[in-house]
Amino acid sequence: MDRRKKRFQGVWLDASIILLLLILIVGLKLVRFDLKNKITGAVPFGATPSEVRSETSIAPAPSPIGAIAGNVTEVIISGYSVTQSWQGYMGNVTGVITLEDSSNYTMYNWNVTNPQGEVYAANNSVTWTNIQCFNLTATGTDGSCDQTATAGGMNLCGKNASVLEIEFGMNPTDVDGVDETFNMTQGSDQHDVFYTGSHMFDSGECAFARMFGSTGEAANNQWEEVLLWDPNGNNTVFTALLEQDLLGFDARNHDFQMMVLENGRLGDTSATNYYFYIEVE
Repeated sequence: MDRRKKRFQGVWLDASIILLLLILIVGLKLVRFDLKNKITGAVPFGATPSEVRSETSIAPAPSPIGAIAGNVTEVIISGYSVTQSWQGYMGNVTGVITLEDSSNYTMYNWNVTNPQGEVYAANNSVTWTNIQCFNLTATGTDGSCDQTATAGGMNLCGKNASVLEIEFGMNPTDVDGVDETFNMTQGSDQHDVFYTGSHMFDSGECAFARMFGSTGEAANNQWEEVLLWDPNGNNTVFTALLEQDLLGFDARNHDFQMMVLENGRLGDTSATNYYFYIEVE
């Protein structure tokens, strides 16, 4: 009886160990599955801009030319007018890098006084999953190409410069058009490498422009603004790469300078709402 009892206890012990090993193996597989399918890479979060000042150019007073009866006079007239297609933004960025759950309970956070990263502006809600470079010369049609395959790159299909200009009441011959402004593309003069979520954009991969600095002209590797495109919502995303307290066009320190499209033609005085997003590190 004792021998049978010991044999039974041995079998039970072996079965318990096997069961425990099975539980551990299944648990490890579940953990591996969870880690494999975790969300990789944060996405830009909605930001809360606070308006400090808003102003525009002051029209200069005219200069007179004397008129004498019987004379004909050749004159060269120079002057300027304010764009009716672009709104400029500049400012400083403060932020927090945080570790928290979906209910906004914070485990830990870090204040960032001189952040690196990007400020994004779009006039609609953005889906960041398939964000990619805006293709100035795309087909202009949406949905005829696989847009998920080019996330973090550039698609041949979708919105192009001409379609974007029509949306904002611009003419193809306007000197302040989209492709006349964001006319810096691949070549020796390239924008910096940056990340949007988990997508990396290589140096010079996207069309971009450089805002002017304190010298009254653009300078290499400063004040870069990149055009991105969200194929899910067919949204244009204006993207400013952050600087750190750099002298801007107005000889004041800023972290970013950027332009967005706005239709102010034919007496249109209505405002276009832009939603700002930020990604700091």
